[in-house]
Amino acid sequence: MLPTLPPLASLSDLIDLSEDAQPAHYRAAIDAASADSQVDGVLAIFSPKAGADAAATAKALADIPRPMNKPLLACWMGDSSVGKARAVLADATIPSFRTPEAAVGAFGNIAAFYQNQQLLQQTPPPLSALAKPDIEGARLLIESVLAERRKVLTEMESKSLLSSFHIPITRTLLARSANEAMMIATQLGFPVALKIDSPDISHKSDVEGVALNVMNGTSARDTYVEMMERVARLAPEARINGVTVQKMVRARRGREIYVGLVTDQPFGPVIVFGAGGTMIELMNDRAMELPPLNQFLARRLIERSRVAETLGEWRGASAVDMEALEHVLLRVSEMVCELPELREMDINPIIVDESGAVSVDARIVVESSTQAVAGQAGHGVNGYHHLAIMPYPARYRREWPLPGTGGGLYIVRPVHPNDAQMLQALVQGLSPESRWFRFVSRFHELPPSMLSRFTLIDYDREMALVAVVMERSVSPEGAVLESERIVGVSRYITNPDQTSCEFSLVVADEFSGKGIGSRLMESIIDVARDKGLSEIDGLVLANNPDMLKLVRRLGFTVKSFPEDPDFKLVTYML
Repeated sequence: MLPTLPPLASLSDLIDLSEDAQPAHYRAAIDAASADSQVDGVLAIFSPKAGADAAATAKALADIPRPMNKPLLACWMGDSSVGKARAVLADATIPSFRTPEAAVGAFGNIAAFYQNQQLLQQTPPPLSALAKPDIEGARLLIESVLAERRKVLTEMESKSLLSSFHIPITRTLLARSANEAMMIATQLGFPVALKIDSPDISHKSDVEGVALNVMNGTSARDTYVEMMERVARLAPEARINGVTVQKMVRARRGREIYVGLVTDQPFGPVIVFGAGGTMIELMNDRAMELPPLNQFLARRLIERSRVAETLGEWRGASAVDMEALEHVLLRVSEMVCELPELREMDINPIIVDESGAVSVDARIVVESSTQAVAGQAGHGVNGYHHLAIMPYPARYRREWPLPGTGGGLYIVRPVHPNDAQMLQALVQGLSPESRWFRFVSRFHELPPSMLSRFTLIDYDREMALVAVVMERSVSPEGAVLESERIVGVSRYITNPDQTSCEFSLVVADEFSGKGIGSRLMESIIDVARDKGLSEIDGLVLANNPDMLKLVRRLGFTVKSFPEDPDFKLVTYML
């Protein structure tokens, strides 16, 4: 039975047990906070007072079953009067602090560590799971611009590029005469915006080339004539294609957002997010993230901006469609990954409200890139060298039939940071002989440092492919559960000469002889060849006949290893 709180206790904002609290009250309060899904951690604060037993209260914390499902910290304020209590907490491995401020700082460190661990495991692919973009069409558009010795895309070209990656845009049509402007504006519906369209004018407002809230056909015709005359006077050398006409976006309580791209040395392309519209330079709200992005990283990027505070329910306006905004960032990330020619991009403003997001204007700058060779950027490992972070190489994922299972399949794919526990289970399940053949060691499991080293890899200089099968089990309630299991790993690490690499292979004992080892070796050879390496080699124990038989069948040459007669040096020319 839970103890009744003292009369002066308070449950507003925090659990204040009052000066009359007994050890049982502390225990009950911690149990309640631990069970609350809205509580991420618990800090128990004790301030010594006459008649209170500091050690007994500490013992109440020490008796709580471990581990708890959330962090528990303690703050026993005072000095000599709480010395014994601090010893009790220390024996129970409960962190104890002398001041609440220090304890709160510790919570901050815990939160930062948790966030860093989450970030460490984010290795997004270059393309998201959204609808496939028209990458070839986008490349052809950029090639045509570069062929004209231009770097700045017109508004029509910029919006076409955004459309290739399914970024929502306002419908925009080009008028080449005053009458065309009037007819297009009438068809689109008023009010409309007119903007000068020129490959030689990157900032339209500098030449007064923007007119907003044009309300009727006559105004559209007159605005066209006035704008053409004004731009011809202010920029006489500029080539003028005409004037674009687009319907004004009327989001009653929409927020104006900016999404952009800057190219920085030595990091390469960087995605920028912040407040948009005419106040962008004044507010200077710029949060940045290196591509590629996934939904987690996109959300983190939004949260770091100052404009994020206005995206929820704000001053009577409904919360914006956050998923639509995240999708825009994912699409921009795809553009950055697949189009190495991009140098600058300003999508401003993006109007976002509860119904979605739409891009109103865009300015894009491109430049010839050595990464895009014959339109092959993005189709090989080398295609992403313009990025500071190598994307997860999802293109190497393959499905294969599993022999002897009557239609079962297994997947060969690059290793992912989330695979750590499955990889550990593979090593723990190996026979001592298999473990010795792979690691030349008698350890039962991988040390934490080695486990992270094997799963958090740099895909640019090494690769690890895992064979994954789906296993079924029955829960205590009788439900059928499916879970992934890693049954084999092949990997290579590039040697310092950058032309050769060293491989390794391990397969679970019960899957030996089913062709998985051969498939993993063939797959890792294909990746090394795609990387542009010329040779793959490895050391195999001389008393490992199965492995030596496998590499010979694959075409490896087997030689004695002069430095250690217990090993054979096996080599394959790619």
